[in-house]
Amino acid sequence: MEYTTLGETGVEVSRICLGCMGFGGSGGGMFDWTVDEPEATEVIDRAIELGINFFDTANIYSYGESEEILGNALSEYDRDEQVVATKVWGQMREDDPNSGGLARKTIEQELDNSLERLGMETIDLYQIHRWDPDTPIETTLGALDDAVRRGKTRYIGASSMWAHQFADALHASDRLGLERFATMQDHYNLLYREEERETLPLCAKEGVGVMPWSPLAGGYLARPHEESETMREMTAERYDSPQSRTINERTAELAEEKGVSMAQIGLAWLLSKGTVPIYGTTSVSHLEDAVEALELDLSASDIEYLEEPYEPMAVLGHE
Repeated sequence: MEYTTLGETGVEVSRICLGCMGFGGSGGGMFDWTVDEPEATEVIDRAIELGINFFDTANIYSYGESEEILGNALSEYDRDEQVVATKVWGQMREDDPNSGGLARKTIEQELDNSLERLGMETIDLYQIHRWDPDTPIETTLGALDDAVRRGKTRYIGASSMWAHQFADALHASDRLGLERFATMQDHYNLLYREEERETLPLCAKEGVGVMPWSPLAGGYLARPHEESETMREMTAERYDSPQSRTINERTAELAEEKGVSMAQIGLAWLLSKGTVPIYGTTSVSHLEDAVEALELDLSASDIEYLEEPYEPMAVLGHE
């Protein structure tokens, strides 16, 4: 395993983060492809064996069950050796409007709930899952700053939003002397590169660590597009297009040429950008394959070949 510093936090994390959205519910939760605790724990255990020390979940994943599973699995290890990130924003209880959003009440109660489910006194990275248009960012930042000062989280992070919103948030922190967002978890992969226009340059300027979600475009980059009929409906709706098919074909071509998997090509491209991709999986074998991407170096011509077909597209992922 290779490690890198997460933004300007000084924290060393594995260059691949294990995403835990697929843990909990066994198809009865938010999605029909999630797995129960025994299968999820097997993936977490193997991740640690492979040297992964960075784990990302959210309160909304299987409505808390993902956090519980991750906390139970990590309780068997030295907590100081793991870096745990979770998120807040999604509404947790249908009959409780204050169980979602980014008001102070929501943040304080949902942070406590996450800590209890994780079985931890402190979360390493607490992230806002999306932007809350109904709550002033100063209010949200004030609550998050208090959480850091109370020792409930060490750092705070953000996820998909417009670059001008993220810039406003960073400016508000500086103006008010509040904790700054240290990370940005954004939507970024070979098929979706709109973040390169504003958000990624802003993160580089501000010393913010970048943790892309959906690094393989929901699996679209992991197999030939001819198999698109087997993809989840959400994946096809988001990514399937003529230019995506061309990029998919070039990914497959390079993978065959180098004797590696398509997934490894997609991950190696993201790693070449200095990001820490959040790789979500429910399969030990897929996890092992992903980690091998660290050994793959793409040449400048490889990267140019993969990127050349891309054209501007509608923004995806801020919803």
